[in-house]
Amino acid sequence: MADRSQWIPLTAAVRPFSVGLDLGGTNIKAGLVDDEGRTLAYHTEPTEVARGPEDVAARLGGCVATLAALAGIEPGEIATVGLGTPGPQDLASGVIHDAGNLPGFENFPIRDRVSAHCDHAVTFANDATAAAYGEYWIGSGRDLASMVFWTLGTGIGGGVVIDGVCLEGHHSHATECGHIIVDTSPEARLCPCGQRGHLEAYASATALVKSARGAVHAGLGTRLATVAAAGEPITPIVIAREAKAGDETAMELILEAAGWLGIGTVNLMHIIDPEGVVLGGAMTFGREADPIGRAFIERVRQEVRDRAFPLLAEQTTIRYATLGGDAGYIGAAGLARAAGRGG
Repeated sequence: MADRSQWIPLTAAVRPFSVGLDLGGTNIKAGLVDDEGRTLAYHTEPTEVARGPEDVAARLGGCVATLAALAGIEPGEIATVGLGTPGPQDLASGVIHDAGNLPGFENFPIRDRVSAHCDHAVTFANDATAAAYGEYWIGSGRDLASMVFWTLGTGIGGGVVIDGVCLEGHHSHATECGHIIVDTSPEARLCPCGQRGHLEAYASATALVKSARGAVHAGLGTRLATVAAAGEPITPIVIAREAKAGDETAMELILEAAGWLGIGTVNLMHIIDPEGVVLGGAMTFGREADPIGRAFIERVRQEVRDRAFPLLAEQTTIRYATLGGDAGYIGAAGLARAAGRGG
Protein backbone atom coordinates (compact mmCIF):
# COMPACT_ATOMS: atom_id res chain seq x y z
CA MET A 1 0.00 0.00 0.00
CA ALA A 2 2.44 2.55 -1.28
CA ASP A 3 -0.22 5.28 -1.43
CA ARG A 4 0.14 7.05 1.90
CA SER A 5 -3.36 8.49 1.55
CA GLN A 6 -4.67 4.99 2.22
CA TRP A 7 -2.72 4.59 5.46
CA ILE A 8 -4.73 5.14 8.62
CA PRO A 9 -3.40 7.69 11.15
CA LEU A 10 -2.00 6.46 14.43
CA THR A 11 -4.84 8.18 16.29
CA ALA A 12 -7.39 5.96 14.49
CA ALA A 13 -5.49 2.69 14.95
CA VAL A 14 -6.55 -0.14 17.25
CA ARG A 15 -3.77 -1.83 19.19
CA PRO A 16 -1.97 -4.23 19.26
CA PHE A 17 0.13 -3.66 16.14
CA SER A 18 1.62 -6.35 13.88
CA VAL A 19 4.20 -6.29 11.10
CA GLY A 20 3.93 -8.46 8.02
CA LEU A 21 6.96 -9.23 5.84
CA ASP A 22 6.45 -10.61 2.33
CA LEU A 23 9.65 -11.88 0.72
CA GLY A 24 9.66 -12.24 -3.06
CA GLY A 25 12.36 -12.93 -5.60
CA THR A 26 12.26 -9.33 -6.81
CA ASN A 27 10.96 -7.22 -3.92
CA ILE A 28 10.45 -7.20 -0.17
CA LYS A 29 7.08 -5.82 0.91
CA ALA A 30 6.53 -4.87 4.53
CA GLY A 31 3.57 -3.36 6.31
CA LEU A 32 2.53 -2.33 9.82
CA VAL A 33 -1.13 -3.05 10.51
CA ASP A 34 -3.45 -2.50 13.42
CA ASP A 35 -5.68 -5.07 15.13
CA GLU A 36 -8.27 -4.69 12.37
CA GLY A 37 -5.79 -5.25 9.55
CA ARG A 38 -5.60 -1.61 8.48
CA THR A 39 -2.23 -0.35 7.26
CA LEU A 40 -0.43 2.33 9.25
CA ALA A 41 2.82 2.19 7.27
CA TYR A 42 4.25 0.41 4.25
CA HIS A 43 7.79 -0.10 2.97
CA THR A 44 9.24 -1.90 -0.03
CA GLU A 45 12.74 -2.40 -1.36
CA PRO A 46 14.50 -4.67 -3.87
CA THR A 47 15.30 -8.14 -2.55
CA GLU A 48 18.77 -8.14 -4.15
CA VAL A 49 19.15 -11.89 -3.86
CA ALA A 50 22.78 -11.73 -5.01
CA ARG A 51 23.74 -10.10 -1.72
CA GLY A 52 23.02 -13.38 0.00
CA PRO A 53 20.47 -14.71 2.49
CA GLU A 54 21.99 -13.17 5.61
CA ASP A 55 21.95 -9.71 4.06
CA VAL A 56 18.32 -10.18 3.02
CA ALA A 57 17.41 -11.43 6.49
CA ALA A 58 19.07 -8.37 8.03
CA ARG A 59 17.12 -6.02 5.79
CA LEU A 60 13.87 -7.88 6.48
CA GLY A 61 14.53 -7.45 10.18
CA GLY A 62 15.36 -3.80 9.62
CA CYS A 63 11.94 -3.26 8.07
CA VAL A 64 10.41 -3.52 11.54
CA ALA A 65 12.24 -0.42 12.80
CA THR A 66 11.62 1.35 9.48
CA LEU A 67 7.88 0.79 9.73
CA ALA A 68 7.80 1.88 13.36
CA ALA A 69 9.54 5.13 12.40
CA LEU A 70 7.14 5.72 9.52
CA ALA A 71 4.16 5.26 11.84
CA GLY A 72 5.63 7.34 14.65
CA ILE A 73 5.91 4.56 17.24
CA GLU A 74 8.75 2.72 18.98
CA PRO A 75 9.72 -0.77 17.70
CA GLY A 76 8.84 -2.14 21.13
CA GLU A 77 5.21 -1.13 20.55
CA ILE A 78 4.95 -3.76 17.83
CA ALA A 79 3.39 -6.88 19.33
CA THR A 80 3.98 -9.50 16.64
CA VAL A 81 5.90 -10.03 13.40
CA GLY A 82 5.01 -12.43 10.59
CA LEU A 83 7.04 -13.54 7.57
CA GLY A 84 5.88 -15.14 4.33
CA THR A 85 8.40 -16.63 1.88
CA PRO A 86 8.34 -18.89 -1.16
CA GLY A 87 8.64 -22.60 -0.47
CA PRO A 88 9.18 -25.48 -0.10
CA GLN A 89 9.89 -24.93 3.57
CA ASP A 90 10.07 -26.61 6.93
CA LEU A 91 7.70 -24.35 8.82
CA ALA A 92 8.37 -25.93 12.22
CA SER A 93 12.11 -25.22 12.03
CA GLY A 94 11.78 -21.96 10.08
CA VAL A 95 13.93 -23.12 7.19
CA ILE A 96 13.61 -22.51 3.45
CA HIS A 97 14.51 -25.78 1.74
CA ASP A 98 14.37 -24.89 -1.95
CA ALA A 99 13.35 -21.32 -2.65
CA GLY A 100 13.33 -21.53 -6.45
CA ASN A 101 13.45 -17.81 -7.25
CA LEU A 102 15.76 -17.19 -4.26
CA PRO A 103 18.97 -18.98 -5.28
CA GLY A 104 21.42 -19.39 -2.46
CA PHE A 105 18.70 -19.62 0.21
CA GLU A 106 18.60 -23.42 0.26
CA ASN A 107 18.29 -24.76 3.83
CA PHE A 108 18.63 -21.25 5.24
CA PRO A 109 17.08 -20.68 8.72
CA ILE A 110 15.35 -17.50 7.64
CA ARG A 111 12.78 -17.26 10.43
CA ASP A 112 15.36 -17.24 13.21
CA ARG A 113 17.76 -14.96 11.34
CA VAL A 114 15.05 -12.37 10.72
CA SER A 115 14.03 -12.70 14.37
CA ALA A 116 17.61 -12.01 15.48
CA HIS A 117 17.76 -8.91 13.31
CA CYS A 118 14.47 -7.39 14.52
CA ASP A 119 14.51 -8.59 18.15
CA HIS A 120 11.00 -10.05 17.84
CA ALA A 121 9.70 -13.60 17.61
CA VAL A 122 8.67 -14.26 14.01
CA THR A 123 5.74 -16.32 12.76
CA PHE A 124 6.67 -18.16 9.55
CA ALA A 125 4.38 -19.09 6.63
CA ASN A 126 4.36 -19.94 2.96
CA ASP A 127 3.79 -16.77 0.95
CA ALA A 128 0.65 -18.12 -0.77
CA THR A 129 -0.74 -19.22 2.61
CA ALA A 130 -0.08 -15.74 3.98
CA ALA A 131 -1.89 -14.15 1.04
CA ALA A 132 -4.80 -16.54 1.53
CA TYR A 133 -5.05 -15.54 5.18
CA GLY A 134 -4.94 -11.86 4.27
CA GLU A 135 -7.94 -12.28 1.97
CA TYR A 136 -9.70 -14.39 4.61
CA TRP A 137 -9.06 -11.85 7.38
CA ILE A 138 -9.99 -8.55 5.74
CA GLY A 139 -10.29 -9.19 2.01
CA SER A 140 -12.64 -11.00 -0.32
CA GLY A 141 -13.04 -13.93 2.07
CA ARG A 142 -13.86 -11.93 5.20
CA ASP A 143 -17.47 -13.21 5.17
CA LEU A 144 -16.46 -16.85 4.60
CA ALA A 145 -15.96 -19.47 7.29
CA SER A 146 -13.71 -21.47 4.96
CA MET A 147 -12.10 -20.77 1.63
CA VAL A 148 -9.74 -21.97 -1.06
CA PHE A 149 -7.44 -19.29 -2.48
CA TRP A 150 -5.72 -19.43 -5.87
CA THR A 151 -2.69 -17.25 -6.66
CA LEU A 152 -2.46 -17.03 -10.44
CA GLY A 153 0.79 -15.72 -11.82
CA THR A 154 4.02 -17.04 -13.30
CA GLY A 155 3.11 -20.24 -11.48
CA ILE A 156 0.06 -21.25 -9.47
CA GLY A 157 -0.01 -21.23 -5.69
CA GLY A 158 -2.80 -21.67 -3.24
CA GLY A 159 -3.99 -21.65 0.30
CA VAL A 160 -6.81 -23.14 2.32
CA VAL A 161 -8.25 -21.51 5.44
CA ILE A 162 -10.85 -23.31 7.57
CA ASP A 163 -12.34 -21.54 10.59
CA GLY A 164 -9.31 -19.27 10.80
CA VAL A 165 -6.75 -22.09 10.52
CA CYS A 166 -4.47 -22.40 7.49
CA LEU A 167 -3.72 -25.90 6.25
CA GLU A 168 0.04 -26.43 6.34
CA GLY A 169 0.49 -30.22 6.33
CA HIS A 170 2.78 -32.58 8.23
CA HIS A 171 5.70 -31.85 5.88
CA SER A 172 4.84 -28.13 5.38
CA HIS A 173 3.75 -28.95 1.81
CA ALA A 174 -0.04 -28.66 2.03
CA THR A 175 -1.99 -26.62 -0.55
CA GLU A 176 0.56 -26.89 -3.36
CA CYS A 177 -2.55 -26.40 -5.46
CA GLY A 178 -0.75 -25.71 -8.71
CA HIS A 179 0.51 -29.27 -8.70
CA ILE A 180 -2.87 -30.97 -8.77
CA ILE A 181 -2.76 -33.50 -11.61
CA VAL A 182 -5.32 -32.62 -14.28
CA ASP A 183 -3.93 -34.66 -17.21
CA THR A 184 -2.57 -38.21 -16.86
CA SER A 185 -1.90 -38.83 -20.57
CA PRO A 186 1.68 -39.66 -21.63
CA GLU A 187 1.77 -36.47 -23.70
CA ALA A 188 0.58 -34.26 -20.84
CA ARG A 189 2.27 -30.88 -20.61
CA LEU A 190 5.45 -30.63 -18.58
CA CYS A 191 5.20 -28.57 -15.39
CA PRO A 192 8.16 -26.36 -14.39
CA CYS A 193 8.61 -28.69 -11.41
CA GLY A 194 9.58 -31.47 -13.84
CA GLN A 195 6.42 -33.57 -13.62
CA ARG A 196 3.73 -33.89 -16.27
CA GLY A 197 0.05 -33.02 -16.15
CA HIS A 198 0.08 -30.54 -13.28
CA LEU A 199 -2.42 -27.67 -13.30
CA GLU A 200 0.39 -25.10 -13.38
CA ALA A 201 1.30 -26.37 -16.86
CA TYR A 202 -2.20 -25.50 -18.10
CA ALA A 203 -3.55 -22.46 -16.24
CA SER A 204 -0.59 -20.29 -15.16
CA ALA A 205 0.65 -17.17 -16.92
CA THR A 206 3.63 -19.18 -18.14
CA ALA A 207 1.30 -21.81 -19.60
CA LEU A 208 -0.93 -19.20 -21.25
CA VAL A 209 2.04 -17.51 -22.93
CA LYS A 210 3.37 -20.88 -24.08
CA SER A 211 -0.02 -21.73 -25.60
CA ALA A 212 -0.13 -18.35 -27.35
CA ARG A 213 3.31 -18.88 -28.86
CA GLY A 214 2.17 -22.32 -30.00
CA ALA A 215 -0.84 -20.76 -31.71
CA VAL A 216 1.41 -18.28 -33.51
CA HIS A 217 3.79 -21.04 -34.59
CA ALA A 218 0.85 -23.10 -35.88
CA GLY A 219 -0.30 -20.21 -38.05
CA LEU A 220 -3.79 -19.96 -36.57
CA GLY A 221 -4.44 -16.48 -37.95
CA THR A 222 -4.24 -14.67 -34.64
CA ARG A 223 -3.24 -11.03 -34.20
CA LEU A 224 -0.68 -12.35 -31.74
CA ALA A 225 1.41 -13.29 -34.77
CA THR A 226 1.58 -9.61 -35.70
CA VAL A 227 2.54 -8.77 -32.12
CA ALA A 228 5.34 -11.34 -32.18
CA ALA A 229 6.56 -10.20 -35.61
CA ALA A 230 6.81 -6.62 -34.32
CA GLY A 231 9.06 -7.80 -31.50
CA GLU A 232 6.58 -7.11 -28.70
CA PRO A 233 6.74 -9.76 -25.97
CA ILE A 234 3.63 -11.91 -25.67
CA THR A 235 2.33 -11.64 -22.11
CA PRO A 236 -1.05 -12.32 -20.47
CA ILE A 237 -1.73 -8.57 -20.64
CA VAL A 238 -1.07 -8.55 -24.38
CA ILE A 239 -3.17 -11.68 -24.90
CA ALA A 240 -6.06 -10.07 -23.00
CA ARG A 241 -5.64 -6.86 -25.00
CA GLU A 242 -5.93 -8.73 -28.27
CA ALA A 243 -8.88 -10.76 -26.98
CA LYS A 244 -10.67 -7.53 -26.08
CA ALA A 245 -9.94 -6.25 -29.58
CA GLY A 246 -11.79 -9.23 -31.03
CA ASP A 247 -9.06 -11.83 -31.56
CA GLU A 248 -10.92 -15.14 -31.25
CA THR A 249 -7.80 -17.24 -30.74
CA ALA A 250 -6.58 -15.04 -27.89
CA MET A 251 -9.98 -15.31 -26.21
CA GLU A 252 -10.06 -19.07 -26.67
CA LEU A 253 -6.65 -19.42 -25.02
CA ILE A 254 -7.77 -17.40 -21.99
CA LEU A 255 -10.96 -19.41 -21.64
CA GLU A 256 -9.04 -22.65 -22.06
CA ALA A 257 -6.82 -21.69 -19.11
CA ALA A 258 -9.94 -20.81 -17.11
CA GLY A 259 -11.42 -24.20 -17.93
CA TRP A 260 -8.40 -26.00 -16.57
CA LEU A 261 -8.53 -23.82 -13.46
CA GLY A 262 -12.17 -24.81 -13.07
CA ILE A 263 -11.17 -28.47 -13.09
CA GLY A 264 -8.61 -27.81 -10.37
CA THR A 265 -11.23 -25.89 -8.42
CA VAL A 266 -13.67 -28.81 -8.58
CA ASN A 267 -10.98 -31.16 -7.27
CA LEU A 268 -10.39 -28.94 -4.25
CA MET A 269 -14.11 -28.42 -3.68
CA HIS A 270 -14.67 -32.17 -3.53
CA ILE A 271 -11.83 -32.53 -1.01
CA ILE A 272 -12.25 -29.42 1.16
CA ASP A 273 -15.93 -28.44 0.69
CA PRO A 274 -15.14 -24.73 1.28
CA GLU A 275 -17.75 -22.03 1.61
CA GLY A 276 -15.99 -20.05 -1.10
CA VAL A 277 -13.20 -19.99 -3.68
CA VAL A 278 -11.17 -16.80 -4.23
CA LEU A 279 -9.05 -16.08 -7.30
CA GLY A 280 -6.07 -13.78 -6.80
CA GLY A 281 -2.62 -13.07 -8.16
CA ALA A 282 -1.41 -11.11 -11.17
CA MET A 283 -3.32 -13.07 -13.83
CA THR A 284 -6.90 -12.04 -13.08
CA PHE A 285 -7.45 -9.88 -16.20
CA GLY A 286 -8.81 -6.79 -14.47
CA ARG A 287 -11.22 -8.89 -12.39
CA GLU A 288 -14.94 -8.07 -12.56
CA ALA A 289 -14.26 -4.54 -13.79
CA ASP A 290 -13.00 -5.86 -17.15
CA PRO A 291 -14.94 -7.93 -19.72
CA ILE A 292 -12.04 -10.37 -20.03
CA GLY A 293 -11.91 -10.78 -16.26
CA ARG A 294 -15.66 -11.39 -16.18
CA ALA A 295 -15.42 -13.97 -18.96
CA PHE A 296 -12.50 -15.70 -17.22
CA ILE A 297 -14.23 -16.18 -13.88
CA GLU A 298 -17.52 -17.14 -15.54
CA ARG A 299 -15.68 -19.91 -17.41
CA VAL A 300 -14.33 -21.18 -14.09
CA ARG A 301 -17.85 -21.11 -12.65
CA GLN A 302 -19.24 -22.93 -15.68
CA GLU A 303 -16.68 -25.70 -15.29
CA VAL A 304 -17.71 -26.01 -11.66
CA ARG A 305 -21.38 -26.20 -12.62
CA ASP A 306 -20.60 -28.90 -15.18
CA ARG A 307 -18.36 -31.07 -13.00
CA ALA A 308 -19.00 -30.54 -9.28
CA PHE A 309 -21.65 -32.16 -7.12
CA PRO A 310 -24.79 -30.08 -7.75
CA LEU A 311 -25.10 -28.91 -4.13
CA LEU A 312 -21.49 -27.71 -4.08
CA ALA A 313 -21.82 -26.01 -7.46
CA GLU A 314 -24.92 -24.18 -6.28
CA GLN A 315 -23.73 -23.11 -2.84
CA THR A 316 -19.99 -22.45 -3.22
CA THR A 317 -19.19 -18.83 -4.05
CA ILE A 318 -16.42 -18.11 -6.55
CA ARG A 319 -15.07 -14.56 -6.60
CA TYR A 320 -11.98 -12.48 -7.17
CA ALA A 321 -9.57 -11.34 -4.44
CA THR A 322 -9.58 -7.68 -3.42
CA LEU A 323 -6.26 -7.01 -1.66
CA GLY A 324 -3.98 -7.36 -4.67
CA GLY A 325 -0.28 -7.20 -3.85
CA ASP A 326 -1.01 -6.21 -0.24
CA ALA A 327 -2.45 -9.63 0.64
CA GLY A 328 0.94 -11.16 1.46
CA TYR A 329 2.12 -8.71 4.10
CA ILE A 330 -1.37 -8.28 5.56
CA GLY A 331 -1.78 -12.04 5.83
CA ALA A 332 1.68 -12.52 7.36
CA ALA A 333 0.80 -9.88 9.95
CA GLY A 334 -2.58 -11.50 10.54
CA LEU A 335 -1.05 -14.94 11.11
CA ALA A 336 1.41 -13.44 13.60
CA ARG A 337 -1.48 -11.70 15.33
CA ALA A 338 -3.43 -14.97 15.55
CA ALA A 339 -0.39 -16.87 16.83
CA GLY A 340 0.16 -14.22 19.48
CA ARG A 341 -3.37 -14.88 20.74
CA GLY A 342 -2.84 -18.61 20.74
CA GLY A 343 -5.21 -19.13 17.79
